[in-house]
Amino acid sequence: MRVEQFAGVAVHDAGVAPGGRTPAGPAPGAAGAPPSVLLTAPPSAPERPARAVLGFDLLRWFSIISLLAVIPVAVLIGAVVSHFITRQALHRDASLTAQFVINCLAVEAAQVGAVSLVPFLDPRIDSWPAGLSPQDVAHARLQAYEHLEALPDALLVNVYAPDGRVLWSTNPTLVGEVVKDNDELKQAFRLHPDAALHHATRSPGRAEQRFVVEPQEFFIENYVPLAGPDGRVQAVVEVYKEPGHLMNSIRSGQSLVWWTTLAGGVVIYLALFGIVRRASRAMHQQQSQLVQAQTQVFAGEMARALAHSLRNPLGSVRSSAELAGCSDDAAVCKHAQDIVTQVDFLSQWVREMLLYSHAAGGECEPVDLCGVLAGVLASFQPTFERARIALRWPAGQAVQARVQGSTALARQALHSVISHAVESLPAGGELRLALCNAADPQALDLVVSHRGPCGGGAAAQQASAARALQLGASPGFGAGLPILNRAMERFGGFVALERGRDAGTQVRLRFRVAAPQA
Repeated sequence: MRVEQFAGVAVHDAGVAPGGRTPAGPAPGAAGAPPSVLLTAPPSAPERPARAVLGFDLLRWFSIISLLAVIPVAVLIGAVVSHFITRQALHRDASLTAQFVINCLAVEAAQVGAVSLVPFLDPRIDSWPAGLSPQDVAHARLQAYEHLEALPDALLVNVYAPDGRVLWSTNPTLVGEVVKDNDELKQAFRLHPDAALHHATRSPGRAEQRFVVEPQEFFIENYVPLAGPDGRVQAVVEVYKEPGHLMNSIRSGQSLVWWTTLAGGVVIYLALFGIVRRASRAMHQQQSQLVQAQTQVFAGEMARALAHSLRNPLGSVRSSAELAGCSDDAAVCKHAQDIVTQVDFLSQWVREMLLYSHAAGGECEPVDLCGVLAGVLASFQPTFERARIALRWPAGQAVQARVQGSTALARQALHSVISHAVESLPAGGELRLALCNAADPQALDLVVSHRGPCGGGAAAQQASAARALQLGASPGFGAGLPILNRAMERFGGFVALERGRDAGTQVRLRFRVAAPQA
């Protein structure tokens, strides 16, 4: 279904009544499901926010700017949290590795009765001054190295002396070599940390990176400083690891962080969008009400000016017609009586049009729709005869026709619709009226359809009528359209223009049925 906006009025290109209800059948003579122009939305139908009059679409700009703001913030938060989780996981793994190494050395030192085995990891250090047998120390040192060799996920383990010499390694070819260009190793000896953690990649200048087991994807380089009894770092254990399970856990944590950040960003964006959308609708609704109020004030001023200007001329015309009615010519008397009838109706219409300048409040009275319609049709009877318009109005149909509203406003609404139909049939034609029950048991439809020799009204005329709902005037309906709209709003109904391909144009007025009197 194609929907266009004309100053806040929806123009529908399908034959469905507002609120999702199918109209209760076309008027007699209508063919197919005619497209319709909704002039007055039913009270239950949600209003669509219109574009701002000044050209600034608050909802559109907020949706774009907020999206551009939420995306980088969400990405930044995800990156920071993901990096934090990775660093914490790797630091925890390095701490566990350092604790494993220190515990192994402590256990072997206890086996030989030494305070610490760290000073004797270098075989160049004599153990006799400490009261330890070199054979026992060598055996304990060998046992400690076997534990280091069994480190989980280890690719390469090196033990360094303070001068950079490799005291022991899981790669025997490295034992005895001196490493001089390793800044991380020097930092580990100098800063005395519990565990110096560094991410590592294979470097051509690092001769000690000769792995026994080649890494498959990613490896971590850990430095474990070992302090002696005097508190000085006397050895450093370098451990290259490829912790597969740890990396899988890190990836799972990062994935959870990113998905959570994405979900949080979407929720925040939708929440803000919903708030601004509701505010935008409220602003547009208030703006529409303001425009309608201004239109009502202007129309009221015009109505009062028109009533003041027409009162005396109409009185003069009526007096002249009454004098002409005293003639002996029967034709002149008939025409004079027609003039008196039309002047009386016009005077009543002008008085009732002043009601448009007042707010539509108070209690609605039950209105005899058939009686009001019969009076309006009687006033148009001479016009029908002159324009050769055939009226089809089954006045005797048994339909409950008491509706809620005001008799004066109902007369104005019906007069506006009939006047529009007459103006649309300058060369004659057929005008049909039908009362029918709507799908809603509390509603009643009055369908006014007309078909002339040239067919129904054009789509451009319907669009013009839709715009007139806000502007207060349109070709065909004239000043009666705002009154029609106001009357139907008071009745709690709506107005729909329906144009068929061959059936001409029909206007559907939906009223609320009056409650039965006790």
